[in-house]
Amino acid sequence: MANKYQGGCDHVHVTSDADPIDNHECHCNVCKAVTGQQHTHVAFFNYGDLKVDHPDKIARQPFNKDNPNGPLELCTCSECGAALMLDDKMKRIRVAVPNVMGYDDAAFPDATYHAFWDESKGYPKPSDGRPVYDSLQPGFVWPAGA
Repeated sequence: MANKYQGGCDHVHVTSDADPIDNHECHCNVCKAVTGQQHTHVAFFNYGDLKVDHPDKIARQPFNKDNPNGPLELCTCSECGAALMLDDKMKRIRVAVPNVMGYDDAAFPDATYHAFWDESKGYPKPSDGRPVYDSLQPGFVWPAGA
Protein backbone atom coordinates (compact mmCIF):
# COMPACT_ATOMS: atom_id res chain seq x y z
CA MET A 1 0.00 0.00 0.00
CA ALA A 2 1.35 3.40 -0.95
CA ASN A 3 1.83 6.10 1.65
CA LYS A 4 -0.31 9.23 1.61
CA TYR A 5 2.80 11.38 0.99
CA GLN A 6 5.94 10.06 -0.70
CA GLY A 7 9.08 12.05 -1.41
CA GLY A 8 12.82 11.59 -1.54
CA CYS A 9 14.90 10.01 -4.28
CA ASP A 10 15.75 6.58 -5.67
CA HIS A 11 18.03 5.88 -2.68
CA VAL A 12 16.12 7.36 0.28
CA HIS A 13 12.33 7.41 0.57
CA VAL A 14 10.57 9.90 2.85
CA THR A 15 6.95 9.03 3.60
CA SER A 16 3.99 9.89 5.79
CA ASP A 17 0.43 8.71 6.25
CA ALA A 18 -0.32 11.70 8.51
CA ASP A 19 -1.29 15.14 7.27
CA PRO A 20 1.01 18.12 7.85
CA ILE A 21 0.50 20.07 11.08
CA ASP A 22 1.28 23.31 9.22
CA ASN A 23 1.24 23.98 5.50
CA HIS A 24 2.28 27.40 4.17
CA GLU A 25 3.98 29.41 1.44
CA CYS A 26 7.22 30.61 3.05
CA HIS A 27 8.68 33.99 2.13
CA CYS A 28 11.69 33.88 4.49
CA ASN A 29 15.17 34.75 3.25
CA VAL A 30 16.59 31.35 4.23
CA CYS A 31 14.08 29.45 2.08
CA LYS A 32 14.76 31.89 -0.77
CA ALA A 33 18.50 31.31 -0.49
CA VAL A 34 18.20 27.51 -0.30
CA THR A 35 15.55 27.01 -3.02
CA GLY A 36 16.12 30.02 -5.28
CA GLN A 37 12.35 30.57 -5.28
CA GLN A 38 10.52 33.82 -4.42
CA HIS A 39 8.31 31.80 -2.05
CA THR A 40 8.31 28.12 -1.21
CA HIS A 41 5.55 25.66 -0.32
CA VAL A 42 6.57 24.27 3.09
CA ALA A 43 4.81 21.56 5.11
CA PHE A 44 5.61 20.81 8.76
CA PHE A 45 4.95 17.29 10.03
CA ASN A 46 5.14 16.04 13.58
CA TYR A 47 8.64 14.61 13.91
CA GLY A 48 7.55 10.97 14.15
CA ASP A 49 5.09 11.23 11.26
CA LEU A 50 7.63 11.80 8.47
CA LYS A 51 9.59 8.56 8.09
CA VAL A 52 12.90 7.85 6.33
CA ASP A 53 13.74 4.34 5.11
CA HIS A 54 17.54 4.72 4.88
CA PRO A 55 18.76 7.24 7.48
CA ASP A 56 22.29 5.90 6.97
CA LYS A 57 22.28 7.45 3.47
CA ILE A 58 21.53 10.99 4.69
CA ALA A 59 24.07 13.80 4.60
CA ARG A 60 23.29 16.72 6.91
CA GLN A 61 24.18 20.38 6.71
CA PRO A 62 22.87 23.50 8.46
CA PHE A 63 19.67 24.79 6.87
CA ASN A 64 20.61 28.38 7.68
CA LYS A 65 24.23 29.13 6.78
CA ASP A 66 24.05 32.28 8.94
CA ASN A 67 22.97 30.22 11.96
CA PRO A 68 24.86 26.94 11.56
CA ASN A 69 24.01 25.83 15.10
CA GLY A 70 20.28 26.41 14.61
CA PRO A 71 17.78 23.59 15.07
CA LEU A 72 17.09 22.75 11.43
CA GLU A 73 19.33 20.63 9.22
CA LEU A 74 18.94 20.17 5.48
CA CYS A 75 19.07 16.44 4.75
CA THR A 76 20.29 15.34 1.34
CA CYS A 77 20.98 11.96 -0.18
CA SER A 78 24.65 11.00 0.26
CA GLU A 79 24.52 9.14 -3.08
CA CYS A 80 22.81 11.57 -5.46
CA GLY A 81 22.61 14.85 -3.50
CA ALA A 82 18.80 15.16 -3.72
CA ALA A 83 17.14 17.30 -1.06
CA LEU A 84 15.10 15.00 1.20
CA MET A 85 13.72 16.97 4.15
CA LEU A 86 14.55 19.40 6.92
CA ASP A 87 15.20 17.63 10.20
CA ASP A 88 14.78 19.35 13.56
CA LYS A 89 17.58 18.50 16.00
CA MET A 90 15.06 19.10 18.82
CA LYS A 91 12.83 16.37 17.28
CA ARG A 92 9.72 18.58 17.12
CA ILE A 93 9.10 18.63 13.37
CA ARG A 94 10.29 17.37 10.03
CA VAL A 95 9.70 19.52 6.97
CA ALA A 96 8.81 18.69 3.39
CA VAL A 97 9.14 21.09 0.46
CA PRO A 98 6.94 19.26 -2.06
CA ASN A 99 8.23 20.75 -5.32
CA VAL A 100 11.89 20.35 -4.31
CA MET A 101 11.91 17.08 -2.36
CA GLY A 102 10.43 14.57 -4.79
CA TYR A 103 6.74 14.71 -3.90
CA ASP A 104 3.87 14.73 -6.39
CA ASP A 105 3.21 18.45 -5.91
CA ALA A 106 -0.20 18.20 -7.61
CA ALA A 107 -1.32 15.56 -5.08
CA PHE A 108 -0.02 17.52 -2.06
CA PRO A 109 -2.53 19.74 -0.22
CA ASP A 110 -2.27 23.42 -1.09
CA ALA A 111 -0.64 25.76 1.38
CA THR A 112 -3.24 27.45 3.59
CA TYR A 113 -1.46 30.76 4.21
CA HIS A 114 1.65 32.87 3.54
CA ALA A 115 4.34 33.03 6.24
CA PHE A 116 7.24 35.42 6.83
CA TRP A 117 6.09 37.98 4.30
CA ASP A 118 7.84 41.31 4.80
CA GLU A 119 6.82 44.44 2.91
CA SER A 120 10.44 45.68 2.94
CA LYS A 121 11.42 42.92 0.50
CA GLY A 122 10.12 44.97 -2.40
CA TYR A 123 7.48 42.79 -3.98
CA PRO A 124 3.69 42.98 -3.73
CA LYS A 125 1.85 41.40 -0.84
CA PRO A 126 0.29 38.08 -1.93
CA SER A 127 -3.31 38.56 -2.99
CA ASP A 128 -4.50 35.00 -3.65
CA GLY A 129 -7.07 35.06 -0.85
CA ARG A 130 -4.96 33.17 1.68
CA PRO A 131 -4.01 34.95 4.93
CA VAL A 132 -0.60 36.65 5.00
CA TYR A 133 1.49 36.78 8.20
CA ASP A 134 4.92 38.12 9.13
CA SER A 135 5.67 34.83 10.94
CA LEU A 136 3.94 31.47 11.27
CA GLN A 137 0.15 31.67 11.55
CA PRO A 138 -0.90 32.81 15.05
CA GLY A 139 -2.52 29.49 16.02
CA PHE A 140 0.58 27.40 15.34
CA VAL A 141 1.93 25.65 18.44
CA TRP A 142 5.34 23.99 18.28
CA PRO A 143 5.12 20.32 19.25
CA ALA A 144 7.10 19.16 22.26
CA GLY A 145 10.56 17.90 21.34
CA ALA A 146 12.14 14.63 22.35
